[in-house]
Amino acid sequence: MTNTTALWHLSEQESAIRSQSLPELKADKCRIESLFSLVSSGTESLVANGEVPTDLHDSMQVPYMEGDFSFPVKYGYSLVGKVVEGSHNLVGQQVHLLHPHQQHCVVNEADITIIPAGIPPQRAVLASNVETALNAIWDSRLSAGDRVLIIGMGLIGSLVARLASQFPATQVSVADTDPARLALAREQGFSQYEPSDAPFDVAFHSSGSSAGLQTAIDAVGYEGKVIELSWYGTRSAEVKLGGSFHQQRKQIISSQVSQLPSHQQSRWDYRRRKQTVLNLLQDDGWDDFLTATVDFPEAPALFDKLRQGDRSQLSWTIRYFTA
Repeated sequence: MTNTTALWHLSEQESAIRSQSLPELKADKCRIESLFSLVSSGTESLVANGEVPTDLHDSMQVPYMEGDFSFPVKYGYSLVGKVVEGSHNLVGQQVHLLHPHQQHCVVNEADITIIPAGIPPQRAVLASNVETALNAIWDSRLSAGDRVLIIGMGLIGSLVARLASQFPATQVSVADTDPARLALAREQGFSQYEPSDAPFDVAFHSSGSSAGLQTAIDAVGYEGKVIELSWYGTRSAEVKLGGSFHQQRKQIISSQVSQLPSHQQSRWDYRRRKQTVLNLLQDDGWDDFLTATVDFPEAPALFDKLRQGDRSQLSWTIRYFTA
């Protein structure tokens, strides 16, 4: 096979599936037939809308991305597929890797992670986002018994809520402006935030809004931590840092998955983090976060909806039909 098809964003108004050639299959490389990929709707909507700041065009690149953020660009970072050519021990294995949305791909064997038996391939596409959530938990240094607030119950916020709730005796409250997402959170056993619930020890913010960030700042107590997971692209965020912010020594901590927290780096690497996430994904409960699936030919229409601000689903999975 020498050709495949991939999803490209052609401009801030248009996405399309394009045919393209595959690289030659050389030593230490393998060919993968894609099964599923996950649309990380927050970041990928910013990319599709052309809202990546110019000064971040280099640092925001992901493995196997093509083009650039000024368009056209091929972007995405969580794909699951089956190895169909490569080293004998890999052929037939289902694997996870960082790769844009594409029907077939040729990649370095060092860039793939074998999915353990017992994890369905569609669930495995959550791996990259669960890594983001795990990194945020590390950044917060969450402890047993902490009172936790999650603001923004999209996919990342929901994943953080699940991880935080697994600490002994933690109390997790959630906030979102979308009634449907709040209803889903209640179904998962989380309490809806009320201002009278404050103060919290830790607040995780992933709503992408100034109002949400302000709520997080105001809700934490003395020396409380706000873990900022939102990425705003070219948009600004405005908050009020008067009131209790300085007097109570509150902290706003940026969390971003591309770097391990400094207090973990002496013992952890990215592969160990990925294996930890795959161990977590053995639990069938993670399937609750897979709320919508589209077939690959429908991907451009999906991004049209995301550009228009569609928030109807917690997550979108792309399903591939391979030859």
